[in-house]
Amino acid sequence: MYPRLTIDLKKLKNNLEGVARITKEQGRCSLMIVTKGVCADREVVKLICRHPAVDFVADSRIQNLETYAERARKAGKQTVLLRLPMACEIDKVIRFADISFNSELETLKLLNEEAASQRVKHKVVLMIDLGDLREGIFFKAEEAIYNTVSQVLSMDHLQLYGIAVNLTCYGAIIPKHDNLSRLCQWAENIEKTFSIELQMVSGGNSSSIYLIEKGELPGRINNLRLGEAFLLGNDTAYGTKLSGTTDDALLLEAQIIELKEKPSIPIGESGVDAFGKKPVYEDRGKIKRAIIAIGQQDTDITSMNPLDSKVDILGASSDHMILDVTKSDESYSIGDVVKFKVGYGAMLKGATSNYVEKVYK
Repeated sequence: MYPRLTIDLKKLKNNLEGVARITKEQGRCSLMIVTKGVCADREVVKLICRHPAVDFVADSRIQNLETYAERARKAGKQTVLLRLPMACEIDKVIRFADISFNSELETLKLLNEEAASQRVKHKVVLMIDLGDLREGIFFKAEEAIYNTVSQVLSMDHLQLYGIAVNLTCYGAIIPKHDNLSRLCQWAENIEKTFSIELQMVSGGNSSSIYLIEKGELPGRINNLRLGEAFLLGNDTAYGTKLSGTTDDALLLEAQIIELKEKPSIPIGESGVDAFGKKPVYEDRGKIKRAIIAIGQQDTDITSMNPLDSKVDILGASSDHMILDVTKSDESYSIGDVVKFKVGYGAMLKGATSNYVEKVYK
């Protein structure tokens, strides 16, 4: 059935081994693999849990961790909740996440109470905001950082496991030796002030891995959290391909449902499209247009590239995508399948959609 996301498990294993070589052998960091990009797909999770190089398996949704916590723990991996916990999910966080990332004292108190109720000790990683302005205590707020650390250390059922930063996801701030060195300095300050040893200093996500290959990752960083680097084979700072990986382990495929010659400019007064935006059209004259059965509900057209380089994506509504196949050397017919490499957005939406079938190679 189509549309479908084809997942090549052999290529993904190759990618996993590629990022493991960079992260663990070159960077001397522990490896945390993030599953949210494929919505914790069961076969991909099996692959991750079987691999000896993986130390932690992480997701931003507690519902996803719930589906594989038992499998991961049996395989010797620790489970990690990346998104700050919501108050309504505290019981599941304690139950299914060995470690959670946090920045709010009120949430930490709730975690401590629930951990006491479940008679466990829960590990927490304190997020430090180095300027990307997503989650974390701002790195210049010294009093807030020291106060939070002090209070966590006083909680009987929480362990301060480490500190971490997230960069590029909101403010698009690129990890550099300079800004990550601030995180390392905070690790040293906390350890010295409170006479403790932090187990984890997590230097970010797939946007930080390029620093290892350049020899510029600060030495105190001992963990990276990799999703896109593993799944799509590239760093997210500059979009460069990582050595030993491939970018076609996941392909999105959709079937042609209409194929006609029509003008390239809509006729009549133009308003806004289905998503409230005013579109701009290029006058290509009369063209051969293919409609495929997938749309914005199921994918992100801005992060898709047809394998047929002579096919252009013109646009999409919620459930139709319009292609210009005029210059293609292929003689497309109704029912033919068009294949696309995917970027992060297309992969994420395709993996999450119930209308996109997942198949494996």
